[in-house]
Amino acid sequence: MKMISSTVYKGRNIYSHKKCIKLEVDLEGYSEIASKDIESFNERLLELVPELYTHRCGIDEEGGFVKRLKEGTYLAHICEHIIIALQNSVGINLAYGKAREKNGDIYIIVFQYKYEKAAMEIVKLAIEIINSLIKGSNIDINMKLSIIREIINEEAIGPSTAEIIKGAEKFNMPVIDIGNGDFYQIGYGKQGRCIEAAITSETRCVAVDISCDKLITKKLLDIQNLPVARGQKVSNVLDLLRAADEIGYPVVLKPQFGSKGKGVFVDIRSKKELVKTYDYLKNQFKDIIIEKYHEGDDFRVCIVNNEVVAVSKRIPPFIIGDGLKNIEQLVEDINSTENRGRNHEKPLTKIDIDFIYLNEQGYHLSTVLEKGKKVFLRQNANLSTGGIAVDYTDAISDENKEICVRAAKAIGLDVCGIDICTKDITKSIKGNGVILEVNSAPGLRMHVYPSYGKSRNIGEKVINMLYNNSVQNIPVISVTGTNGKTTTTRIISSILMKMGYCVGMTCTDGIYIDGNCIDNGDDTGADSATCVLLNRDVDVAVLETARGGIIRKGLAYDLADVAVITNVTEDHLGCDGIEDMEDLCMVKSLVAEAVKEDGFVVVNADDKYSLDIIPRIKAQIIYFSKDCNNDYILEAINKDNICVYLREGYICVYNYGREYRVIKVEDVPITLNGVLEFNIENVMAACASLIAMQVDYSMIKIGLSKFELNEKDNSGRFNIYDCNGVKAILDYGHNIDGYRKVLSSLKELAKGNIIGVIGIPGDRSNNDAVRIGKLSGKNLNKIIIKEDKDRRGRRCGEIAELIKNGVLQVNKDSDLKVILDEVEAFRTALMEAKRGDTVIVFFEKRKPLLEVIEYFRKEQEENGYKKIN
Repeated sequence: MKMISSTVYKGRNIYSHKKCIKLEVDLEGYSEIASKDIESFNERLLELVPELYTHRCGIDEEGGFVKRLKEGTYLAHICEHIIIALQNSVGINLAYGKAREKNGDIYIIVFQYKYEKAAMEIVKLAIEIINSLIKGSNIDINMKLSIIREIINEEAIGPSTAEIIKGAEKFNMPVIDIGNGDFYQIGYGKQGRCIEAAITSETRCVAVDISCDKLITKKLLDIQNLPVARGQKVSNVLDLLRAADEIGYPVVLKPQFGSKGKGVFVDIRSKKELVKTYDYLKNQFKDIIIEKYHEGDDFRVCIVNNEVVAVSKRIPPFIIGDGLKNIEQLVEDINSTENRGRNHEKPLTKIDIDFIYLNEQGYHLSTVLEKGKKVFLRQNANLSTGGIAVDYTDAISDENKEICVRAAKAIGLDVCGIDICTKDITKSIKGNGVILEVNSAPGLRMHVYPSYGKSRNIGEKVINMLYNNSVQNIPVISVTGTNGKTTTTRIISSILMKMGYCVGMTCTDGIYIDGNCIDNGDDTGADSATCVLLNRDVDVAVLETARGGIIRKGLAYDLADVAVITNVTEDHLGCDGIEDMEDLCMVKSLVAEAVKEDGFVVVNADDKYSLDIIPRIKAQIIYFSKDCNNDYILEAINKDNICVYLREGYICVYNYGREYRVIKVEDVPITLNGVLEFNIENVMAACASLIAMQVDYSMIKIGLSKFELNEKDNSGRFNIYDCNGVKAILDYGHNIDGYRKVLSSLKELAKGNIIGVIGIPGDRSNNDAVRIGKLSGKNLNKIIIKEDKDRRGRRCGEIAELIKNGVLQVNKDSDLKVILDEVEAFRTALMEAKRGDTVIVFFEKRKPLLEVIEYFRKEQEENGYKKIN
């Protein structure tokens, strides 16, 4: 077995609403060989991966997978289960996976993951296990799993970040990883807030810089009459000894710029010890502070938005002798417990012994302590070096709370950890203790996972602070379907912008922020949507969400407020594993499924395949239909649900128990007095979406009446240009249903001959190309067949030949030309057209065609022709 390719889905996707990885694997001749027919395969597999014994595998009993193995199952299915089992064995509790045949030996395996790098290493190991079992060779699985555990340790989210993300999730706020696990954005657009551990987008840089400088911090706190240890910076031994005499022993030495207790030496009681410590410290740190040592316990007070939210007493790591084991063995026993990890991935960190301090106490690693003897292994109590925490939140006095809040304000930090030394936290530290430090980016782990006492929900406090106690996200509107997506998206965006909102829009034409194009191109996928969701100007996100983007990367957003299904018709069948309409509905349905519980899904009640998606929808549905007597419309009215429909030439809305006539169809410019039925559908879809957003009907009416069928409002969608008596129409129609609707409308609009410049993308099926030819042959007076520059794997002229065959099947006498270059084909059509004729071009690239139109206009004007209104 070998892996051909992998696709990582970081959000909701066509396989699952959880993040997944899709593998394409080659079974290399083993697709028809069951594992039971490979010598010792099953037995050795279960020895290597015993977690497989618990897998149910569709059988509602433990051991279901083992039963399948004995009956005979195949390698792709086995690989899926190995991947899940290996993830379980390294502490990742996931269960989703599936495997299916793509073609012969080529299989697709999909599985849920938590850590991407670790997951891909597990995939490699799973394939290696299968290949070793086939060959009968040995494999050291434990060694490889230990490496994977190290990768997980590096990849895992830190506890502070995890706590804040957990807080965001409690408010149903989405979270985007914007920095490989270091930086995250909570919420979208204007409501986006960034975090890096416990540093937030509201944390002031200058406050962080001040807190990192222990000398300036001490000075600012002292100015505010807050209790701090007397001290100063020292530059040489003479300064050191003079300062120690002034302060009085015992003293503390520590770096001016330090963190996590590194380089801190406390309770120094003699000149000899002081000089020795200073000589050691100056080799590691440039700037050193001496201060008065205060005896007492080490407390950490967590402040969020000028409020004490948690207090922990920190205890340095220690061991208790048993009379049998030496110090090294006792530490190993503690470090091997389940709740201790190498860094921050577990509630506690493995103990890091301070050997200097241990030796000063007269102990060595080989020392066997008498039973009950307690020995501290470090002087500092930081959790990052193995300390433990006890919750004291309910014990701290009100006066001490006030002192800590004043300290946080003095430094200017929104989230901070204040270190206090005192013998009794229930009494005021004035005269009874001191503030040692004020820390930016405080570790939250000690408060979330105390060794004793209550866990504190600090993440929720941080989220409330970031949103001023009003946690909310921007609305997301996601538009999908086969045809009409772009027009519907543009109408919604246009009306919302007229209301004063800054709209972030993605569509086939580009990315737009507040009407300004920031990227040209087909921007209907996840990356383009992410661009909008991360933009801090955006009030509302309106996203065209196309099939290709969904298949390639899934959804960029978590849940939409409104989803729109314009229609589901034949397109792209045979591409990307989408073989039939059922497959296509499954892809489109993801958009309808990924909607908030109190959100809405807009569904075309006239479209058969859109209606097939209904069983997957959990949110409230708003139907739209051109027929006021449509069964779904009548049912919605009967249930007093919102719906949109046509009645007596009006677009009507049923809501609040009555019918509202929003606007006459003939007053909506893009319908061309009702001739363009496809645009009537698009207008109704947009209208339904805006009603779901609680937009006023009068505003919808104004917006629809001002949305034009032109380059500015709806470029590339049935745009009509007057080339001195010849109507040139540019349309992005690129599938059968799109052609059918445009050609049907042209039959009503055109007065003279209709000349069509036709073609379709190369990734459409041969049958689609022939059917496009047939449609064109029946509806066009003259035909020029062209091809896209991007042939999508087709040879030059291949698609054109298929279309030509289709034309000739229905009209063997058709006036037909083949000019493969789109621009040249369009130019030829305009040259052959007579005044009163219509030229329709189903284009690939719009801009070069606009240049042709402009050239013809200028040329004709120079020759004295007048424009026809």
